Amino acid sequence: MSQKRALIVGVANAESIAYGCAKALKDSGHALAITYLNAKAERFVRPLAEDLGAEIIAPLDVSVPGELDTVFGQIHAQWGGLDTLLHSIAFCPKEDLHGRVIDCSAQGFTQAMDVSVHSFLRMIQQAEPLMAQGGTCMSVSFYGSEKVVEHYNVMGPVKAALESATRYAAAELGGQGIRVHCLSPGPLQTRAASGIAHFDDMLAEAAERAPTHHLATIDDVGAYAAFLASDGARNVTGGVHMIDGGFSIVG
Repeated sequence: MSQKRALIVGVANAESIAYGCAKALKDSGHALAITYLNAKAERFVRPLAEDLGAEIIAPLDVSVPGELDTVFGQIHAQWGGLDTLLHSIAFCPKEDLHGRVIDCSAQGFTQAMDVSVHSFLRMIQQAEPLMAQGGTCMSVSFYGSEKVVEHYNVMGPVKAALESATRYAAAELGGQGIRVHCLSPGPLQTRAASGIAHFDDMLAEAAERAPTHHLATIDDVGAYAAFLASDGARNVTGGVHMIDGGFSIVG
C-alpha cells in the first residue's frame, strides 16, 4: 500500500496541538505537508517541519485570498491526492475574546467564525476531490462548546458551530469514505491558549477535576488523531472526541 499523505495546518511551535499530531501522523506512515501562518512564523515552523521530513512546507493565512488555493494546488501537483487533513487554527480579536459574548462586535464575531470554522469547510471542499479513495478530515474543539467555561467567552459559540459543521460535513461525505471529526482535548498549555484570560487557573482546575488527574498532552491528541486517520477507524465519523482524562464527564 502506498504511503498516506497528510496536510497539517496550525503548527506554531513545538508545543502546539498541530505539531503533536504531525509527529504522530509521521510515525504512523504519513508523508507530511505543513503550513506556517506568515514570514514571522516561518522561522519557528520551518525547522520543525524539516525535522519531520515534511515534503511540502508552505505559507497559509486563510484570511488572505488565494493562499488556500495555492497550497492545495501544490498538493495536487506534487502528490496527486490527500488522505488526511488536520485543521488546528482559531482566531478572535483580543478585545472581543476578553469581553462578554453579548458585547462581541459583529466584525470580531465574523472574523472568529471565518478563521475558526468556515476555513475548515473550505479546506474540506478542496480536499474532497483529492480524497477519491476516502480520507479523514479533523479539526480541534474544546469543552467550552457545550458548557459555559469561565473566560472562554465567544470562542464557546464559535467552537459549537465548528462541531455542528463537522457533523453536517460527515453526513454529506460519508458515502465517499471521507470521515470528519473534532478532536476535543481538555485544557492544555499552548501558545494559542495563553490568549485566554486566567488560563493557568483553568489548567489547575482541570487537572484537579479530571478522574485521571492528568491534563492531556499534545502527544495524547496526536495518538488519537493517528488512530482516526488509520484504516481501523474507517467506520467512525462525525464525532467530537474528548481527550481530557475524563474532565468533561465530571459535573
